[in-house]
Amino acid sequence: MERVFANSASQSEMPFALVQGEPLTLIPQDLYIPPDALLVFLEAFEGPLDLLLYLIKRQNIDILNIPVAAITKQYMEYIQMMDNLELELAAEYLVMASMLAEIKSRMLLPRPAESSDEDDPRAELIRRLQEYEQFKKAAEDLDSLDRLEREIHLPNIELPEFDIDLPQAQVSINDLMSAFRDVVNRAEQFASHHVEREPLSVRERMVIVLERINADDFTGFIDFFDASEGRMGAVVSFIAILELLKESLIELVQAEPFAPIYVKAKS
Repeated sequence: MERVFANSASQSEMPFALVQGEPLTLIPQDLYIPPDALLVFLEAFEGPLDLLLYLIKRQNIDILNIPVAAITKQYMEYIQMMDNLELELAAEYLVMASMLAEIKSRMLLPRPAESSDEDDPRAELIRRLQEYEQFKKAAEDLDSLDRLEREIHLPNIELPEFDIDLPQAQVSINDLMSAFRDVVNRAEQFASHHVEREPLSVRERMVIVLERINADDFTGFIDFFDASEGRMGAVVSFIAILELLKESLIELVQAEPFAPIYVKAKS
């Protein structure tokens, strides 16, 4: 782990901030920067055994012949540094510190001449370090493998070959007409008939004719027909005149053959 503080000299070449659109290349004199404003951790350890293994490998020390005094001093310096930086210190680091202190104190005591390697206070620590190193090496080897076939598996499926011989159908004119007849029959099932009231009424047209004539004046026959009403309007007007004539409510007058026909109310 190392501390890296902000350095104004390294930031003088390029602006490190923009204040109201203006580049700021020099740190203001009245700007307070806390001592731990910028902190970079270069080494991260997963536990006390990882830290011990790092200290041993950094100095090329034989793991079977660990200088407990030197390693304990470096380990305690690391613990002290974490405490000064107010970092959260796991309890397992303190347990390892007490274990190293115990091994160091036992190493200082005189040992009997007939003592074996099994009585070495470092034996248990060495065994744990060797096991941890093996598992760490295995984890690194697994992590170095390609993700393909380790986490990602590509499917390998071959589609079967289909050899289907479909006969070509022959469509005759009779088949085509039969299919069209079915379409027409289905279309007729959805046909609907809407009954609408006719806008022209014979009874109303009879009233209109009676309002336009009287017993003293003659009204031309063609004056009762409106070309804008079309054929339907002409038929309704003609039927209305016939109904009035049938009921003897009007009279038709003609001066001579092929002369204009006039309509008047019957007196």
